[in-house]
Amino acid sequence: MIGLIGIVVIFVMVFGGYLMAGGKLGIILKALPFELMMIGGAATGAFLLSNDMAGVKHTLKDVGKVFKGPKWKEADYRDLLCLLFELVRLARQNPVAIEEHIEAPEASSIFGKYPRILADKEAVALISDTLRSASMNYDDPHQVEEVLEKRMDATLTHALHSSHALQTMADGLPALGIVAAVLGVIKTMASIDQPPEILGKMIGGALVGTFLGVFLAYGLVGPFAAKVKAVVEEDAHFYHLIREVLVANLHNHATNICIEVGRQNTPAHCRPSFGDLEEALKSLKQDAA
Repeated sequence: MIGLIGIVVIFVMVFGGYLMAGGKLGIILKALPFELMMIGGAATGAFLLSNDMAGVKHTLKDVGKVFKGPKWKEADYRDLLCLLFELVRLARQNPVAIEEHIEAPEASSIFGKYPRILADKEAVALISDTLRSASMNYDDPHQVEEVLEKRMDATLTHALHSSHALQTMADGLPALGIVAAVLGVIKTMASIDQPPEILGKMIGGALVGTFLGVFLAYGLVGPFAAKVKAVVEEDAHFYHLIREVLVANLHNHATNICIEVGRQNTPAHCRPSFGDLEEALKSLKQDAA
């Protein structure tokens, strides 16, 4: 919703201010279809040229994040901490019993309690692979931590591809606007024998290209890229929490301490309170009893 409000504010302020200053939309509306075809078409072509089909699909899918916001909410972070609590506790009580849960998460009674997490393949794989690594008796927990860090860096880099693609498009739009404006000037020069009022409209139409390129770059595409990046980076905290809890487990901290480490590393606006999490964990313990 906030994304739609932002777009409305941009258009109202820019074009409303233009009209209030005495501007006329006639010239802009007349030139807009042709300028938009040149600038938007060239930008789309450049985007397709610089990305493969997977990158194109990834970017188009991520545009929705501008309006949906982060995937993971406060309830999801609480559920993740509860899931990790159950898995870590089971791994310590019965190392053999944990294998059925990490080898076949989709059939696991523990993972099945948290369908949103189970539906995220990366989160499930990260948990399962790390718990599997713990069973291999690594001499140094820092080895696992380093592997996790590299893995999450690679995942984040891939997730940020759409943001980089949109930002690259935004960087090129002002230049494409100048190209469209130059073409308009060339057209105007071919009609130099026309009266000043006609030449004025033609020059005004040409300048619409410059305006449109800058407006799209800094008013729409650039902010879209920034928002996608912010959402992706915020969602990455979900996977960082998994790392923090499971690395604490590798250091043989008490299970409750591992979970508290994860809670403390949760973003403030998504962090469950100590009391709420304690109630959720107590409920799990009672169900297991």
